[in-house]
Amino acid sequence: MKLGKKIALALLAVFLGMQFFRPEKNVSTEPHLQAFLAETNPSGEVAGILETSCYDCHSNNTVYPWYNQVAPVSWWLADHVDEGKEHLNFSDWDSYNAKKKDHKLEEVIEMVEASEMPLNEYTWTHEEARLTDAQREAVMEWARQTRALYQLGDAPK
Repeated sequence: MKLGKKIALALLAVFLGMQFFRPEKNVSTEPHLQAFLAETNPSGEVAGILETSCYDCHSNNTVYPWYNQVAPVSWWLADHVDEGKEHLNFSDWDSYNAKKKDHKLEEVIEMVEASEMPLNEYTWTHEEARLTDAQREAVMEWARQTRALYQLGDAPK
């Protein structure tokens, strides 16, 4: 057997073996966003934007694409979701103190204003997650108004 064929068979065996090791999925059956939505009260437009462009990586529930069934893509996606949740997890909103909530909203404004969120890697396969200038402005205005409540100590409990 030629060397190239042996290498190809070895790579195929490794690829097939990888399929048996899957990361845990980020799926919640609990009402994980209630505290965040009740406290920050986004408009219908902003709530829709957050759902379409943010929650897959920044909450306890991800809607997975079909290609998540194939390793190593599944590992790569799991890593992105874990990293996103480390920075901001809307599902854990009620565990943040007021100062941290204010800071998280400040980061939302910075990332959206700089067009760093949602990530390009996400919008390549989720076209609906791309934000228009008007959508960016709506999210930033909502975050500014909500931050003001935390800064004044008037945020709903």
